[in-house]
Amino acid sequence: MPNVNVYNQEGTKTGNVDLNAAHFGVTVNAGLIHEAVVAQMANARQPVANTKARGEVRGGGKKPWRQKGTGRARHGSIRSPIWVGGGVTFGPRGDRNYSVKINKKAKRKALFMALSDKVVQEKLLVLESFKPAEVKTKALTELLRKLPIKKSVLYVIPASRPELVQMARNLDRIHVVTVNTLNLMDVLKYDTLLFESETVPAFETLFKNA
Repeated sequence: MPNVNVYNQEGTKTGNVDLNAAHFGVTVNAGLIHEAVVAQMANARQPVANTKARGEVRGGGKKPWRQKGTGRARHGSIRSPIWVGGGVTFGPRGDRNYSVKINKKAKRKALFMALSDKVVQEKLLVLESFKPAEVKTKALTELLRKLPIKKSVLYVIPASRPELVQMARNLDRIHVVTVNTLNLMDVLKYDTLLFESETVPAFETLFKNA
C-alpha cells in the first residue's frame, strides 16, 4: 500500500499516511495518459477562427455591370470569393467541433496513474492543516519555504476556501484547487502535489466507485 509523508505547517514531518492502492498505486501507462491529455486539450479548444462566406460579407448586392456587351467577364457580385474583399472559400468556420471522446473510466485511470507517479517520485505531500494568523500571501510563502517543495506546487483542498485562493493569486509557483476540480493537466503541470489531511478522505469518497 502506498504511503506519503505528513507535515505540519511548521514544516516538521509528523508521520505517514497510507493511500488507496487503487488510486495511488496504479502502474503508469504513458500511452493512456497521452490520450487523456490530448482529449482534455482538444475539449478545451474554442473555434476562434471564423471567416466569412460571400453571403456574410457586407455589400455586393448590386451586379457590378450588365451581363452582356461590355467585353468583360460576367459577374454577379463584387463579394464573390474571386474578388478582393470578397468572401472566403473553404475557410475556417466558428462552428467547428474539436472535441475528442474518451471513455470516462480511461480518463479517471489516467488521473490515477499521474497521481501514482507523483507518489513514486515522492512529490505528493500531505499537510495536516494550514491556519495562518493573517490572510496574507507572506504566510503562504513561509509555508512553502518550510516544506520540501523546490519548484511549483498544486495545493489541493477538500472544499472551497476563498481566503486561501486570495493568498495564492499573486504567486506563480502555486495553484489552489478543490478536490472535485482536480484534473490530469494540473497534476502533470505542477511539480509537487500538496494535499491537506482532509483532502485524502474527500478524494477517496469522490472516487470510491471508480
